[in-house]
Amino acid sequence: MLASFAGYAIYLAGLNQRLVEPNRASWLIWGSATAIEAVTYAAVNPGTPQSIVFLVSAVACLTVALALWRRSRWSAPDAVESVCMGVSLTAIVLWLVFREAFWAHMIVVAAVPISFWPTWRSVWVDRARERSPAWGLWTVGDLATLLLATRTGSQDVGEYAYIVVELVCHASVWFMIGLPTINPLRSFGWREGRLRVLDAYAPAVNPFSVGANHLGKAVFARVDFMEGETIVRFSGRRIAAARVPRKLLGRGDRFLQIARDQYLGPSGAIDDLINHHCAPNAGLRFMADGVFLIAARDIVAGEEINWDYSTTLSDGGWTMKCECGAAACRGTIAAFDTLPPDRQDWYRARNLVAPYLRGDAKRAEKVA
Repeated sequence: MLASFAGYAIYLAGLNQRLVEPNRASWLIWGSATAIEAVTYAAVNPGTPQSIVFLVSAVACLTVALALWRRSRWSAPDAVESVCMGVSLTAIVLWLVFREAFWAHMIVVAAVPISFWPTWRSVWVDRARERSPAWGLWTVGDLATLLLATRTGSQDVGEYAYIVVELVCHASVWFMIGLPTINPLRSFGWREGRLRVLDAYAPAVNPFSVGANHLGKAVFARVDFMEGETIVRFSGRRIAAARVPRKLLGRGDRFLQIARDQYLGPSGAIDDLINHHCAPNAGLRFMADGVFLIAARDIVAGEEINWDYSTTLSDGGWTMKCECGAAACRGTIAAFDTLPPDRQDWYRARNLVAPYLRGDAKRAEKVA
């Protein structure tokens, strides 16, 4: 029970920090199933500890499902997700119809793997979407429940089957994302701080330090970088524009536009923390093998590293107040075409602007 509750707490913390991207179809199924299970169990066994456990689990599942829907732009489920949701919800309805305990459990046992399928598929594409210690804790909790049930011998075959299937499904996700994710510090923002930097770079040659400026967290150079030198590669999974959260949170927004209809999501690494500046010392260069931050001039150790966010933006509806402190601070971070023409030319000349924006500029020049 404690492992399960800790898992939900850690998972919700990771969701709040945008360190996980759960599958909405799976969580809708789990939220609906646990809510019905909690209500029916409490009605049959009022006041028992198990009914409280089911109730807390249902609240946690529904909280995750609602949080996902609120922070995301609406997109209809694809064919596989629709089938899984339909089959699982049908099983839940049949579960309510069958009052006999054995068949009720058998229906739920059959529905559990189907409900996990969208999550398995999502993790197969990008395991970082579910990289949370919660999966390890849920697996440990299921194993403890199975051992306890075996010792007491009070469960019927249906209940044993349900526990085993839950254990296998949770364990499968844990193995897919990697066993070291059991470390809970990774879900409380530490991935964006010192520990994550040391994970990504060997301490003896770490070229960065994470500190603070007047805006909050900032990345500083620990070594000198020469003009034109590669500083760091920007990572993160590719996300369609339609899937980017509706309400971007200003400085909490870690989404990088790389094409008119595509973004890079938060990576949880050092590149998430590099701030904007209207007179930057670095800029993004798009190459065949990735997106890299390049020194736009010589950078000395101890200097904050920054780049101009407008050099990848075409979304005219996205703006952000700028307080970078530059002498020529524009006051607002907005799309690339809002920059003065001479500033646009400066970035183009150094190949520090997104390719799809360079293409628009060339077409505009031909028309003119």
